[in-house]
Amino acid sequence: MCQVDEEYHDQLERTDVLRGCFKEYFIHKFRAMLGKNRIIFPGEKVLLAVSGGPSSCSMLSQVQEGLSQKAHKKLRFFPGIVYIDEGGAIGQSTEERQRTVSELEVVFKATGFPFHILPLEQVLDLPSSVVVMALPPLEQPPSAYKAAVDRFNQTCGSDCLTPPEKQKKSLPDVHESHTQLLQQLIGSAKTLTAREDLLNTLRQHLLVYTARTEGYSKLMLGDNCTRLAIKLLTSISLGRGAQLAQDTGFSDSRYGDIIAVRPMRDYSAKEIAHYNHMFDVPSVLIPSLETKTSEKASIRGLTESFVTKLQTDFPSTVSTIYRTSEKLQTVCRSSSTDDHSDRCLLCLCVLDTAVEKASAFQATLISEQVSQTLSLGPGIPRQNSGPERPASAASAGQCRSLSGGEDCGRATSGGSCCSSAKETINLKSLLCYSCRLTIRDMSSVDHLPLYIMSEAQRRQRRSQMRDEISEFLLNDEV
Repeated sequence: MCQVDEEYHDQLERTDVLRGCFKEYFIHKFRAMLGKNRIIFPGEKVLLAVSGGPSSCSMLSQVQEGLSQKAHKKLRFFPGIVYIDEGGAIGQSTEERQRTVSELEVVFKATGFPFHILPLEQVLDLPSSVVVMALPPLEQPPSAYKAAVDRFNQTCGSDCLTPPEKQKKSLPDVHESHTQLLQQLIGSAKTLTAREDLLNTLRQHLLVYTARTEGYSKLMLGDNCTRLAIKLLTSISLGRGAQLAQDTGFSDSRYGDIIAVRPMRDYSAKEIAHYNHMFDVPSVLIPSLETKTSEKASIRGLTESFVTKLQTDFPSTVSTIYRTSEKLQTVCRSSSTDDHSDRCLLCLCVLDTAVEKASAFQATLISEQVSQTLSLGPGIPRQNSGPERPASAASAGQCRSLSGGEDCGRATSGGSCCSSAKETINLKSLLCYSCRLTIRDMSSVDHLPLYIMSEAQRRQRRSQMRDEISEFLLNDEV
């Protein structure tokens, strides 16, 4: 295989032989990534998350190439496309959003795959089951993949991989009130870093919900090597060290029934740009939260600037960081309860806050409490002194959601107060360390979607109920 270096790239435009060699190399790398991991079984439905950028559009082109009649070894899954329109979150007008959707519809219709175009505003109406880990499928033995391939070739073959033409869903009408609520939610985050993290969380929730409702078992993402290297360093800076294996690995099974895969993780951004340019792979330029901001406006922007500049002088920078991410593993702890309360409410990763007292996390909490106490002054009483103080610490029978009106009556009847799920102090015990930082940067958690607050309230009620009957429960070790 040819060495893809600077001199080689300069010759690609002039030599048809090298162009063909580069195309075979590019396609082979995509097929090898899927074939090596053997996570996508024949006949499965795979949802391709396409953002319109070069990497995700190149991924779409590779899937289209693998399902074409001239492909040597065809892919054996049924693809679908989903695009999340985030124009409302960044303040785009209706005309700008419709123009972007129209450009992407042309690209999607050319593939012949079923596609779904969804506005991010739909995340406000999701059910609370989105932030609950579903039961994962049964673990298959190593021989199951080969048996599935043989069964697929005998019963179906390549003829039934023709996608249905009827499942095409364009951008539905969006109410102005939903757009305003979404903008208030994103705008409640004080820093650009928190806004980006919050937007990414909402996007993931909507992608997982779409995959579940449309019957897809796999979610294919377009993260490339360069982006994952930046994401790895950014995640460490944001306190997501315990979640690096899920955030940067090939597969991510945090959602249980839906497994996210990253088949483009072996490609650099430069390789993708060359391939798209030489073989006319279309992409759409879409603005984001970072558009027209300085490189120091967010942690991600600063990390991206650092990595790209270092890559210019030291070409092995991205590959070294990326290869390091391949060696990372997370020790998975089994859930102790049926409601998976040991998982983060937002990112659904295993909580990294259940640690011993003599730990760096507890030292950070103590340092934060001391800083808050000193900032209040010696004569001012301290509020929210406990990082995970339960909601039951408030006076019994009083509703904290009303400043002077009537009581909701739930506290006196044995239930939780109607506002207990809206307090940031109560959300902390349900979040990982990184998501705690995001919520802390929000001016108010009242703007969070209802499905998040409902699940938080449900988990707190179950936790309170478990504490009340703890004396009657058998020890797990018995």
